[in-house]
Amino acid sequence: MPIVRIDIKKNPDASYAKRLGKVVFDSMKAAINVPDKDNFQVLTEHDDNHFVYDPTYLGINRTDGVVFIQITLNEGRTTDQKKLLYKTIAEGLNREAGVRQEDVFINLIEVKKENWSFGGGVAQYAT
Repeated sequence: MPIVRIDIKKNPDASYAKRLGKVVFDSMKAAINVPDKDNFQVLTEHDDNHFVYDPTYLGINRTDGVVFIQITLNEGRTTDQKKLLYKTIAEGLNREAGVRQEDVFINLIEVKKENWSFGGGVAQYAT
């Protein structure tokens, strides 16, 4: 049910964005119980003119390696589950892809279950 959007600056490694996506998906499975096949992602790379961030907002020093992650998912996770997700993603990206934890920017968008159609014009989760 989540859809993940990951935005980064262009990277010379063609597999880099996909590796980030794998870490995020594995983290969602571990931290918030996302099912195995529930993997939907949009991975986008941007040039310098189309990638803007504040390098010191809230006292966090960011670099051009910043990774924007936006996850739209069903509402209902606890604050503790969300905190675990943030931590799991940041640690995983650092370990698996060398991303500085300070460069991991995550935003969750929670929606009601009836706000999804996975195909066929049907609201599969609507009751």
